[in-house]
Amino acid sequence: MLASAEQSTPLLVGQSPRLRHIHRMVDKLGNCRWPVLLLGETGTGKEVVARSIHKTNPIGPFVTIDCSSMVGPLMESELFGHVKGSFTGAVGSKTGLIEYANGGTAFFDEIGELPLDLQAKLLRVLQEKEFRPVGSLVQRRSDFRVIAATNRDLAKEVEKGAFRRDLYYRLNVVSLRIAPLRDRKEDIPALIAHFLARHGRGHTLTQETLEAMLSYDWPGNVRELENCIQHMVAINSGPLLHASELPSCLQNHLSAKKVTFMSAAVGAHPLAKGPDQATSHEHRSAASLDRPPIVPLMQMERQAIMTALEYTKGDRAVAANLLGIGRTTLYRKLKEYQLAV
Repeated sequence: MLASAEQSTPLLVGQSPRLRHIHRMVDKLGNCRWPVLLLGETGTGKEVVARSIHKTNPIGPFVTIDCSSMVGPLMESELFGHVKGSFTGAVGSKTGLIEYANGGTAFFDEIGELPLDLQAKLLRVLQEKEFRPVGSLVQRRSDFRVIAATNRDLAKEVEKGAFRRDLYYRLNVVSLRIAPLRDRKEDIPALIAHFLARHGRGHTLTQETLEAMLSYDWPGNVRELENCIQHMVAINSGPLLHASELPSCLQNHLSAKKVTFMSAAVGAHPLAKGPDQATSHEHRSAASLDRPPIVPLMQMERQAIMTALEYTKGDRAVAANLLGIGRTTLYRKLKEYQLAV
């Protein structure tokens, strides 16, 4: 729960327009002490952004306060500390996270999870720079820069009465929304390289694996991407990471994509009927009406390849993946069927 800025080096990896905007804002905010509210889905890297802001001008400690992990009657003690004997089990005095942050930055992760009674006490700290440990009659001071993060819509929480309006405006002086990974897929190759450098042992991705990862929406965002790299490195003994080693969620995604492609292919290319077929159709028996027309395998295979390449806009690697064949096989079939795509 408690961490200093020196324990890890935050990195904002990528050069998408959305991330470049975050880079510019980090540089500006690092040189001032205004409160910052970071908004975004889980796993988008809100703490990385907070650490980057602090690291721009690293005065004092960086203290992470995970509001979602503080539950029960000891929450106030975690935040503000307590004195010996203030409650059952308080065999000694304890310094709270608020006091640890004095002179530095307090990062309130998932601030939307903080109960209303503690929201009121936090507001007083932000306004007066004063707090009182549990069981103490003496006020203490703590002056820190506050950065808060949430995956909730705090404005809606305010309207519902689940979050204090005055605290919301105190925190929301400058707000930054961190885009989900699905909206900045151009950052994925750089993130993959970053995580391979951190977790890999000289591993690289095959082109097929990279394309599969680029086609996925990453609901868990950057955190899920890092987990994916760790998974593949853990189960792979060679230097190349293959699509078959992707986690089950990506395997399911690829399977669903194939089903969608095949359905689209069948719908887009119905078997045409000639005029003679239409005439003779009236004379068929009821059993023959249910029997599909027989099409040579080579014709079906040729049509499937053409449809796949049309669907992928000529990307042969992705087309091979959708067809369930290797790229070498696809190249051989293209030559065999004289398909210059």
